[in-house]
Amino acid sequence: MKISTEIDSISRLVGEEKAIELVAKAGFDAFDFSMFSMVQPNYATRTVSPTTHPLSSAEYASYVKKLKQIGLDNGIVCNQSHAPFPSYCEGMIDYLKRAIECTAIAGGEICIIHPDNYKSAEENAEMYFELLPLAKEYNVKIATENMWNWDREAGQALPAACSHHDDFVAHIKAVNDPYFVACLDIGHAEMKGLDTDTEKMIHKLGDSLQALHIHDNDMWHDSHQIPFSMQIDFDKMVKALKDIGYKGYFTLEAVSYLKSEGYTAETALEGVKRMAESARKLTDMFEAF
Repeated sequence: MKISTEIDSISRLVGEEKAIELVAKAGFDAFDFSMFSMVQPNYATRTVSPTTHPLSSAEYASYVKKLKQIGLDNGIVCNQSHAPFPSYCEGMIDYLKRAIECTAIAGGEICIIHPDNYKSAEENAEMYFELLPLAKEYNVKIATENMWNWDREAGQALPAACSHHDDFVAHIKAVNDPYFVACLDIGHAEMKGLDTDTEKMIHKLGDSLQALHIHDNDMWHDSHQIPFSMQIDFDKMVKALKDIGYKGYFTLEAVSYLKSEGYTAETALEGVKRMAESARKLTDMFEAF
């Protein structure tokens, strides 16, 4: 089994080009291409605006080709990507389409595109139907992801699109297309208040589960820490993945780890190595079952 990680948290310290180099040096097989810098969302007005980032410029394709080549020069590939969000923002659809194109240019096979937290499976399907023709043109699968909302009074998560295993399956069935798959966010699945867990999610999703966002938490908050640092039972996760014959990458989304541990541009490689060690431990467990 192969391991991958998001590059957003690393890029915040050293930039995207260097981040890909560090991912390779740390021992990962691939990188999850984070594209959040493509746009600036305004949550109050539900709109988006372009940024000064190369992904938001007219030269985005050339920039992505450069990142892909850096990966290849260092012996790794892009396995998947993460499109900007939230999807409900006015004007976001054009950037989601760009994200699909960028995924293809980078060599990725899957583009994770969040559902609208507040919409039903049938309502979210309309957005995915609009994106699927382009995804098929570029031979990139779209993956939806289990989300969460927050109850401030109760101090715990509230249901959102795909947050429960039955609703996740409903989203997959509503689109019902081989180019539409599931990305299971392990941390989200273990948040208090959502009445589900990783095992249930994996067994219910079955073959539609083709991508992962792996991170640890206290089974209450969305902590995004490296595996084995908090409370999630990864033995159960790995066993369930083995049960369904999971064939995808083990991709980390421990986006808070480097910052919380105080890593800097000068020490980032050591942090990324620790991320890789945690991911490799998971694949070793998978192979041992």
